[in-house]
Amino acid sequence: MAEKLIKEMGLPKSMANVFAARNIPTAQEALALTEFELMQLLDVGMAEVSSALARISEIACPPYQTALSLMEQRMQKEDHAGHLPTGLKGLDEALCGGIPFGVLTELVGPAGIGKTQICMKLALLASLPTAYGGLNGHVIYIDVESKFSSKRMIEIGVQGFPDIFNMRGMAQEMAGRILVLRPTSLSKFTESLQQIKDSLLRQEVKLVVIDSMTAVISGSYGLSSDRLLSRDYGQGAPRQNLLAIGDALFCSSDIALSLFLSFYSRSLAEISRIPIVVTNQVRSQTRDEGCQYSFQVQSTEDPAGYDSHLVAALGINWAHSVTIRLVLEAKSGQRFIKLAKSPMSPPVAFPFKITAAGISLLNDYGRELKGAEINRIHSHGHGDVINFDGKGCGGDQWGRPA
Repeated sequence: MAEKLIKEMGLPKSMANVFAARNIPTAQEALALTEFELMQLLDVGMAEVSSALARISEIACPPYQTALSLMEQRMQKEDHAGHLPTGLKGLDEALCGGIPFGVLTELVGPAGIGKTQICMKLALLASLPTAYGGLNGHVIYIDVESKFSSKRMIEIGVQGFPDIFNMRGMAQEMAGRILVLRPTSLSKFTESLQQIKDSLLRQEVKLVVIDSMTAVISGSYGLSSDRLLSRDYGQGAPRQNLLAIGDALFCSSDIALSLFLSFYSRSLAEISRIPIVVTNQVRSQTRDEGCQYSFQVQSTEDPAGYDSHLVAALGINWAHSVTIRLVLEAKSGQRFIKLAKSPMSPPVAFPFKITAAGISLLNDYGRELKGAEINRIHSHGHGDVINFDGKGCGGDQWGRPA
């Protein structure tokens, strides 16, 4: 609106001609000057300048809106507002209905904790008929690390929704609504984004999943080991900290890419008014990384006895673009899902397990979190719980009890 031409704003023709004659064609250029500067440039009186600026401001600057008016507008547009229920009662209640439309929701946690399990369950739920709590739509699932399993997703459907999936042909129909993309490079991922945009324009897609955004930004497709490195480029050269994920390093160009993708993902969610879910890996926190903000509480625990120093891999700049952050962690062999960031709920944690029907909460009464516990990510006992070879602790390949 700032670039709107003054001659198109309904000013008296004589006044519009004066602005044009003084080479002030747009609202932005007019509003950048004070009333006295305009009086001098246009050679007109204060009353004429004030009247013209009032008209230009009214058209170029959108009027303010109260929180009540925004809420009323959103309630009137039911197609463009709502939630995707997760099927986890306690979490859905904390989120006021489930994963919200129009925002970026992030799942953070160590490898094997259950992020992809949740993503597959959400993809399945979005494809289900509305009568069964779904969105009756298509899903775009960007499987960057090749962890998506159609067999596992069908298992979740059969065990969790037997009435639907035991019907002839329904399993194939539901699976056919989920488009899985596996980009092998950043350029291929960019092509996937364009495919998402085209599908959204046709209003076919009700959910987008990116698993994982960390791998996209780092370029470490299929790699999950996390570490923080320091690299010295010789005498006199500045020492640089580089985040390594697999064999790929985060550098300044990765930070720029992170900012771009965070802006693009958030904008995509806001414009399309659908839920967009991304996963984020974890990395080790260095001793130099203390509390960055006054509201963060410094831990008093003995580092030697502390079971984990993990933080979200993509850092604080990425975190600002996320509206909902769900942290998955393990403490003493028990998995927890934490609602660490939400504009609609205090931070709470729920114990969960992975069953044949997918993620299941052990109880629906979340424990409220405070201080450093909100953002801390534990992995103590995680190796005893998560198994990928079906051995140890009686677990199968999905980390479920046998």
